Amino acid sequence: TLLWETLSKQFVEYQQAAPFLIPEEQQRRLLEFLPLFLKAWDQSAGVIVFPNIQLLASEVSKLLTKEIKRNLNGKPAEEARLALEQLLKQKGEAGDGHLLLKSVYLLSQTDLRTMWNIIGSGLPAALMQCLYLFFTVPLKKTSDDRETSEDDAQTQEMLVKIMLNMYKEEQGIEELLAADKLQSLIIATSSLWDQCSHSWKVPTGCVLRTISKAQTKNSIVYLQAVDCIKIAVQNLFTLADTLPACDVCEAASIVLCFVKDSYPVSSALLTEFENNDGYQLLLKILLRCEGLQQNEGDPYLDEILDMLTCLTTCGKTELKVSGNIVHPQLPHFDFERTQPSGMTVKNLQPFQVLQSIFQRSNDQHLCGRILAAIGTIWAWDRVNFFLLEWTLQPINQFTDIIHFKPHPVQVQFFRLVESIVLDLSYVPHEILKKVQYLIKENIVPFCTLTALQCLLSMTQKDLLFSDIFRDSGLLGLLLALLRKEAKILRKSAGTPLPNPKEGTEKELNVVMLKMVAALTARSVRNTVVLKDYGMVPYIKIFLDDECYRSATLSILEQLSVINYEEYMSIIIGALCSSTQWELHLKLDLLKSLLRILESPKSHSAFRACSGFNGLLSLLSDMEGALQDPPCGQWAAVGQNSVLELVFYALQGITAALHLDPVNSTFFQRNGLFEKMAEDLGSLGCFWTEGKKQIPVRLEKTRTFAEFLDAAFCSSQPLPEWLKNCVWILNFLDHMVKGTLHQESYFKERKPEMEEARDDQKAPQAQEEHPVAFKRPGNKLPASAYMLWGNPEVKDCTIVHPGAVCVMVRLLPKLYKEGYAQLSQEIQCALVDHIQSLVKSEKSRQVMCECGLLSTVITSCQDAFCSDSHPLHLPLTRVFEKLASQAVEPHVLR
Repeated sequence: TLLWETLSKQFVEYQQAAPFLIPEEQQRRLLEFLPLFLKAWDQSAGVIVFPNIQLLASEVSKLLTKEIKRNLNGKPAEEARLALEQLLKQKGEAGDGHLLLKSVYLLSQTDLRTMWNIIGSGLPAALMQCLYLFFTVPLKKTSDDRETSEDDAQTQEMLVKIMLNMYKEEQGIEELLAADKLQSLIIATSSLWDQCSHSWKVPTGCVLRTISKAQTKNSIVYLQAVDCIKIAVQNLFTLADTLPACDVCEAASIVLCFVKDSYPVSSALLTEFENNDGYQLLLKILLRCEGLQQNEGDPYLDEILDMLTCLTTCGKTELKVSGNIVHPQLPHFDFERTQPSGMTVKNLQPFQVLQSIFQRSNDQHLCGRILAAIGTIWAWDRVNFFLLEWTLQPINQFTDIIHFKPHPVQVQFFRLVESIVLDLSYVPHEILKKVQYLIKENIVPFCTLTALQCLLSMTQKDLLFSDIFRDSGLLGLLLALLRKEAKILRKSAGTPLPNPKEGTEKELNVVMLKMVAALTARSVRNTVVLKDYGMVPYIKIFLDDECYRSATLSILEQLSVINYEEYMSIIIGALCSSTQWELHLKLDLLKSLLRILESPKSHSAFRACSGFNGLLSLLSDMEGALQDPPCGQWAAVGQNSVLELVFYALQGITAALHLDPVNSTFFQRNGLFEKMAEDLGSLGCFWTEGKKQIPVRLEKTRTFAEFLDAAFCSSQPLPEWLKNCVWILNFLDHMVKGTLHQESYFKERKPEMEEARDDQKAPQAQEEHPVAFKRPGNKLPASAYMLWGNPEVKDCTIVHPGAVCVMVRLLPKLYKEGYAQLSQEIQCALVDHIQSLVKSEKSRQVMCECGLLSTVITSCQDAFCSDSHPLHLPLTRVFEKLASQAVEPHVLR
């Protein structure tokens, strides 16, 4: 603060003495003062306490202006350029010119009033003359250039910063016009770009862009009076033939800035640009940008494209178009309510340039940027889509040529088409017809694939497209193509045919199937069309390939709406005809079956098509699959996959029995519970040797809930065979309650093309049990505890008593040599659990009616015949409870 006070006093003394000093003495005293001012500035970290700062700025700026003019006066260009460099370059500690420049540089960063004083000194015009010379007159390199380059860069930075601060103000532009150098510099950039000083190209462009943004009415009149834009356009036409494309873009972008930025003030420069073939110039320049390396000239190319996009809104009057809205349209579309904003298209000429470039170029970057520009114009105002499409028809015309474009451009284009529906809620019928023709011709498979994916997204948005694409013939076209592909698949009998385009063509088949699935979803009429075309036998051919399966099953599930028996016949037939190792196919078929069995109307068709026998045959096909250790080909399958298949098979049976007394009676009377027990017992985890089990004294006893916990708790591991047994008993317990079809223990698996499998997964992860997939930390789902000896469960409703019989039949098979203690412990736990199931009188009555009494006796003869058998007492109690309900004497006998 003391330093600033001292400086303020010195400057006041200088002001008081100045009127009485000769100019040379006045200049000397000011130059002596400035080093002290700069020192104070450096020490105060930008905190200035100097009341006369505006007067100081005025004095210093006037002196710098005077020195610049003195060095330029009457000298040729090269000599003047050299003199300027000598003036502004550091000499010793600081030359006079450099001292003045640095002082103005710092003062120009203070406040607006100080800046106005700098502008009023005449400095804007003087610095424009400097910039013109620095840009147009390159100096020859000398041996001292390396030493002075750092100083030159600092000088350049200060000069440019001062100009940017001055020229962004309206007063700065008005003062600038006095030098008559602005139009000269603009014209120089359009004619001397290849001959100018390379180090001054970017700074000059930066300064001119700042001037462009601050244009006034006077500056526009000035530029128009000297035909600045006309001359610049003519010069650029010449440069466009000789210079590299990126250089021409850089020069043209400066001129175009003045055209665009001046429009809010006056349309004069835009009119001059248009009247002198400005758009043809831009078309010529942009077409030369084909094949530029990535990022080469991109900033200026992108700038030109952005400015062209903005010029589409520069027009005096709103475009008036009356389009013919083709129906049907989406329910929430209402063109009459579409109110235009200030960002509507009023000038079609710049858009025609963009359109012509897309039609004539196959350059990925150019085409991509133009599509992005169109999307931007639509985003400004949704009316713009209609204004452009009903006049120039860009999207309509682009559809005819899109297959010639690079793949990324095709993807971007069809996303744009998709946005017409998704964002504008409009159905462009004419465009969709052309897209459909593109699919039909299939000139480029990738383009066909991308187009079909676009239509698929639309179809999934609204049910209306199911009718539109049926009436347009797309559904029939897809069915014909799929029939042809199905015949090829059937002929190849699963053998892949050599084809370099197999990947794309296979993916195209996937999307065609998805499209048919989307068109038939919730559309009975389209499903009937599919059936009338005789496509059902061909559609089911696609079931064998996992890539096609999901969409194929969706189609067949929709078929069930009109004919449950046909669906059941296909699915059950495919399950029964699948090979022993096609586990993924079986799982997918079972999951589809479960979705359909949610409808009670499907249950009779399931029974009529031998669904129960079909699912039980899946279990019998897995004989020995859960042996410990696994053997044969089952070792490669993984026991978790086997358990998953068992789960879904039992789920299917439970779903078909759910609330269906006819099916329940059928299953019971035909001995299918007994068949189920036999098939489950042969899986390999249950004892099948038939040897007599030797009773042992139990050291400890656990409930089923504790066994479940131990099966999946690493601190209390159980043998693999016992884990599998516990899980199967868990499934049966939920079946008893009639809730198995509502449970979910296994993570959903996705097809290959939707999600790549993780090949790095550890082998042991594949062997984890289902709960470990679903719940991290190996905690059991709450549903697993519901009936396993939980003391809070006082009674339960038995929905399927036959499942209890299955559990009893498996009871003596819960055994393995070498595990006598563990085997009898789990047998006792199971008997206790069965005893808890028949607590109530109603439960016992139900169980007697289904034959549980005789099942207990026949399945557990060893335990009944030996008083020392650990199961003797609990089984006797179960027997007594059941016998109390058996009113018929012959049943007791």
